[in-house]
Amino acid sequence: MTAPRIAFVVAATEKARKAYDKLAARYDHVPPEEADVIVALGGDGHMLETLHAHAGRDVPIYGMNRGTVGFLMNEYRETRLLERLAAANAVRISPLEMTALAVDGRKVSGRAINEISLLRQTRQAAKIRIKVDGKVRIPELVCDGVLVATPAGSTAYNLSAHGPIIPLDARLLALTPISAFRPRRWRGALLPDKVRVSLDVLEPRKRPVSAVGDYTEVRDVRRVTVRASHDRELCLLFDAEHNLEERILNEQFIP
Repeated sequence: MTAPRIAFVVAATEKARKAYDKLAARYDHVPPEEADVIVALGGDGHMLETLHAHAGRDVPIYGMNRGTVGFLMNEYRETRLLERLAAANAVRISPLEMTALAVDGRKVSGRAINEISLLRQTRQAAKIRIKVDGKVRIPELVCDGVLVATPAGSTAYNLSAHGPIIPLDARLLALTPISAFRPRRWRGALLPDKVRVSLDVLEPRKRPVSAVGDYTEVRDVRRVTVRASHDRELCLLFDAEHNLEERILNEQFIP
């Protein structure tokens, strides 16, 4: 069996560069556009950058942690890389697509792996109307913000905002308020990942809101729509002992 063509993409840190120097001397490698598999060296932020950079190609990405938390990464080791790649489990993730309409008429699109979030810009709370597939579900949410998270992103900002952890194969999205003031008891919702969520900002000039999706930020929005993009799935590779699905499940049992 022919070994896959490997490309290394490296975070701009000394730790990641040192790892690259050692791996590049040990393994044949090609530019990313010619690779059968991409090995990302860095942390979770670098993994997100790599996923975005290569979203147009159906190329699997295998991360090795040279950052801090490394939730989306495998353990760094210099040996047996080809064997690890051959035995790795593939996980496919549907990113979120955002279309934001600004107060001044600008229309901006963006894509996010973890979540799309709306956040108040000033001292005043935001007022947001929530619609799911065109039906109003929350006429007025008074809050610091609201987010829509994927299963892969459910343990990130969503979890910090007290949203639910979602198993990777659940085909659900988390709709989670951020510091909701009214309705005070609303803690969010789990939605099928085929729906379209519309978030209308009420009083957008008096209570300005920004929309953020990974590396895209739009200030002063008045409407944001979010949906899962199933036609642009991303492929991550994980060692069996570092399975992403198991780690997401395990997060529910951490006190």
